[in-house]
Amino acid sequence: MLVVALAGGLAAGLAGCAKFDAALGQRWATVSFKADTPAATLLQVRAACSHVPNVHAEALARKRTPASLMNSLTYRTDHASDANLAQLQECLQRFPSVQGINFQDSGSAG
Repeated sequence: MLVVALAGGLAAGLAGCAKFDAALGQRWATVSFKADTPAATLLQVRAACSHVPNVHAEALARKRTPASLMNSLTYRTDHASDANLAQLQECLQRFPSVQGINFQDSGSAG
């Protein structure tokens, strides 16, 4: 019985470590736009740059107002290589309305 309890405790501990490691491995790129950028342009940029491998646009807010969209274009880049990130940056820089790109990971958040 003690062996079963220890095995269960070990499995739970390892599962907790896996979740912690997964959280540490999170990376993303947040795109900011110029103040006068229409929502349609943001959606166009999002669609145009969604072809980059290992880069996935996060879902947009349900309520799409110009204010809520200005900094809401975020791409998950957890598994992206440096080459993938460079492709994303090149794609985004084609659009004059893109003001900047902020690459972050879970270690730099907060």
